[in-house]
Amino acid sequence: MWLTLAIISVALLVCCLKYVAKAIATTGSNPFHTDTREPLKPMVHNRKEKNKVLKQGFLASKVPDDLDAVVIGSGIGGLGLAVLLAKVGKKVLVLEQHDRAGGCCHTFTEKGFEFDVGIHYVGDLQDHKPFRCMLDQMTNGQLQWEPLENPFDHVVIGPPEKRRRYPIYSGRTRFPEELKKCFPGEEAAIDEYMRLVKKTGRGIWFMALLKYLPAFLAEVLVRSGAVKYLSPFYKMAKRSLTQVVNELTENEDLRAVFSYIFGTYGNMPKEASFAMHSLLVTHYLNGAWYPKGGASEIAYHMIPVIEKAGGAVLVRAPVNRILFNHAREACGVSVMKGQEEVHIHAPIVISNAGIFNTYQTLLPKELQAVPAIQRQLSMMKHGAGGLSIFVGLDGTKEELGLKADNYWIFQESNLDQLVIKYRDSSREESSKNIPLLFVASPSAKDPTWEERSPGKSTLSLVSFANYDWFEEWKDDKVTNRASDYKELKRAFIETALQAVLDVFPKITKDKVEYIDAGTPITNTHYIGAPKGEIYGADHGLERFSPELSANVRPQTAFKNLYLTGQDVFVCGFAGALAGALVCGSAILRRNLHEDAIALAKKTKFVHTKLKGV
Repeated sequence: MWLTLAIISVALLVCCLKYVAKAIATTGSNPFHTDTREPLKPMVHNRKEKNKVLKQGFLASKVPDDLDAVVIGSGIGGLGLAVLLAKVGKKVLVLEQHDRAGGCCHTFTEKGFEFDVGIHYVGDLQDHKPFRCMLDQMTNGQLQWEPLENPFDHVVIGPPEKRRRYPIYSGRTRFPEELKKCFPGEEAAIDEYMRLVKKTGRGIWFMALLKYLPAFLAEVLVRSGAVKYLSPFYKMAKRSLTQVVNELTENEDLRAVFSYIFGTYGNMPKEASFAMHSLLVTHYLNGAWYPKGGASEIAYHMIPVIEKAGGAVLVRAPVNRILFNHAREACGVSVMKGQEEVHIHAPIVISNAGIFNTYQTLLPKELQAVPAIQRQLSMMKHGAGGLSIFVGLDGTKEELGLKADNYWIFQESNLDQLVIKYRDSSREESSKNIPLLFVASPSAKDPTWEERSPGKSTLSLVSFANYDWFEEWKDDKVTNRASDYKELKRAFIETALQAVLDVFPKITKDKVEYIDAGTPITNTHYIGAPKGEIYGADHGLERFSPELSANVRPQTAFKNLYLTGQDVFVCGFAGALAGALVCGSAILRRNLHEDAIALAKKTKFVHTKLKGV
């Protein structure tokens, strides 16, 4: 039986790879055909000048004629997809409901402090690697990245009187070597952990394959059971992070260190897929970077590429529904301008609004009931609500002891118990016992900060919070919610701030010039997250079943309607861009992942040759 299954699996894989190879060879336009990087231009720090690009308000008169596509949402999944299409000459309109473009890549300013909302650090950005090459091409080489310190992360466990600190270093050999120094006697566990995360993480290409293949062929792969034999990613996908690390070691602190980065996708270890966790660990193995000039630089350098092809990115443009013709084909969108609807027609509609917003809000009621739509919705659930706290400080990074790194602060090492207690307690009790806190200083990571805001610094604190703790105030005016909402928010802020003061001795309360928090309902208002999610649909064990990967794809049940972004692939900056690549591949009918890899190899070869000369 095993031999028969092996033969069938190999035959299916060969057929799949032949199909993909044929898709690559098609005549569809290639956005990575040539190296489009240009010499660096002077950075623009003037906020008014940048806002001319980032805050172009919607008017019907600004909508370009003869559009090739319209994209709902200007997060990186939407902007990235629009850039890919623009690079092959497509005229694309991107519509954003907020007052500035960028989604979770946008920044805002309060009391003279600029804050990033979603970009804390990005991995896999070594020169000439495919991911770096792709971003360079999508911004014509104008987006610059600054490496973080090494160690780039610090895991802090326990109360002040029993605190343990574990530095996390980048480097495929240094990462495990430094862990072994912290945990003598655990060398075998650390080596096996590294083997598993590397092997599992490398298997992510199979998820892309399931989305590239025709639906019937992907379904055959899934139904045959071949997927888990062909892909180490799916072999480990149904195993929880807790299961795997508990088999490796009895050391509670090492288990926590193995698991610490679960906060970047929002599921506690017992509900998290080891496959997803492996992606994050391998993503940062070679280092971490931050956008020079802040997160707004990402959208600022992508929008001109879209505009050069005749497209536009317009804000304050809330799409209230997708338009369909009598044949149930998407043919445009409706935008609310005051009390009036403005209809915008295009032959292709792409949603970066997330699967729940797209299917449950933007589709007409009769189309929401289509079985294929309901099947996809039944496979997904809402992710964890996000809690973000923004701190403006008086003092330079040197004066405050801040560096270009991140701190993950845990009350204790049993992460599952901490999260369960926090999630299941009352909001008042939980506000006093935040189990996980991510702390970073965007100002310390950005080498242009001192020039822009001398003598000042910022901190970003991130954790999670239940949407239903705040839901009763969701309809209040966002800038003036009820006093009891503000009191609850203040309780969370005080608890988080005390944790920061305990870990950073040079920061004192008198240095805090500004502090405020964004709750799940804040996320709903500003980034359109229906339940306050910061990572889109839930990334638990069910998310990584082969069935879901094969069914939730950029093509929808309706002709001319596509999905892009993190709900199509996985969460985060890189995950949302991967969703854009998969969507672009479906629209342009070619494998854009392979195209990006090919250009990366070409640019590396040219660079090496020139360096040799």
